Amino acid sequence: MIYLDNGATTFPKPASVVTEVNNVLKHFSANPGRGGHKMAIKASEIVYNTRIKLAEMFKVSDPSNVIFTNNCTNALNTVIKGVLMSGDHVIISSLEHNAVLRPIEKLRKSGVSFSIAEVAENDSEKTVNNFRDCIQENTKLVICTAASNVFGIKPPFERICALCHQYGILTCVDAAQGGGVFDFNLSASSIDYLCLAGHKGLYGPMGTGVLIINCDTVPDSLTEGGTGSNSADYNQPLVLPDRFESGTVNCPGIAGLGAGIDFINKRGVNNIYRHELNLVQLMYSNLKEMDKVELYTDYPKYACYAPVISFNAKGRDCEEIADVLSEKYNIAVRAGLHCAPLAHKSMNTFDRGTVRAVPSIFTTKQDIYRFISALYKIIT
Repeated sequence: MIYLDNGATTFPKPASVVTEVNNVLKHFSANPGRGGHKMAIKASEIVYNTRIKLAEMFKVSDPSNVIFTNNCTNALNTVIKGVLMSGDHVIISSLEHNAVLRPIEKLRKSGVSFSIAEVAENDSEKTVNNFRDCIQENTKLVICTAASNVFGIKPPFERICALCHQYGILTCVDAAQGGGVFDFNLSASSIDYLCLAGHKGLYGPMGTGVLIINCDTVPDSLTEGGTGSNSADYNQPLVLPDRFESGTVNCPGIAGLGAGIDFINKRGVNNIYRHELNLVQLMYSNLKEMDKVELYTDYPKYACYAPVISFNAKGRDCEEIADVLSEKYNIAVRAGLHCAPLAHKSMNTFDRGTVRAVPSIFTTKQDIYRFISALYKIIT
């Protein structure tokens, strides 16, 4: 199979990730922090070591501020529902995923208001001004994606976060499509909360996500329960990371995530990004030559786009194109709204969706040429 659905989850996973997950399941599958025996201690070390790797990758001074979650959606919900209260106002970008929009829509029914700031493609100044224009006296939080999961557009999120800090507003970046692709330095950033999907650009297993807290304002917890610490206290611990890690964590998944980080570090984040973006640029240039193909963004330039591309074939349903690519040519892409209706409304594709293709470090130029050839045969 030619797998171009890496925006949903990366495949294949590095062999080292599979090996590490199997190793933990076979030899260290005890409950981290829930026992003093050797296996439980080893499991705790595995979790802690991955926490340190994440802190180093994203340049966070205290590994305790690295919180393991089930996915990026869980991390975003923790911030949104743990920070906002009735009477607060939040600003989100026009490219946000339903992982942001739906929890905010739920809070809207209990007194939280929100505004949508339009992201102007390749116009950072206008985008920042659009966010500035949305600021109100009661604006408490601004959420911006690191890159659109549909169109790959990268908003100037660092500038947006710096602007917000001038007004004393908290900031959250949804880096589901940016982790492992863009280089983050939280020690020199105005990002207060960074939310990550472990199973995408970080090449970890599904069921892994990360919340990094980069400020003194700690959200309220979504879940309370056993943490393996202060068990005699009826109250949830306030110390990090225990405050947010109730219940048994996904030790095999976290171990695999640690191996994924090692894999990225060995190759280099920027090298991975350049490889994937070069493939998207190759794809874009070839699609641009096809009269029956509709593209929705400008040419994906370095530092302005994530390695994501969306398109349609004139007069054809996007789901049909994806089905034929899969059934006849064994090529995996994704079609539809991609859980991001705001992005589609912003790009005028809400009524039909798009076909999305996303390469990974394992994708080759030959894969792209085979995809282009197959698509040409389908639409001509």
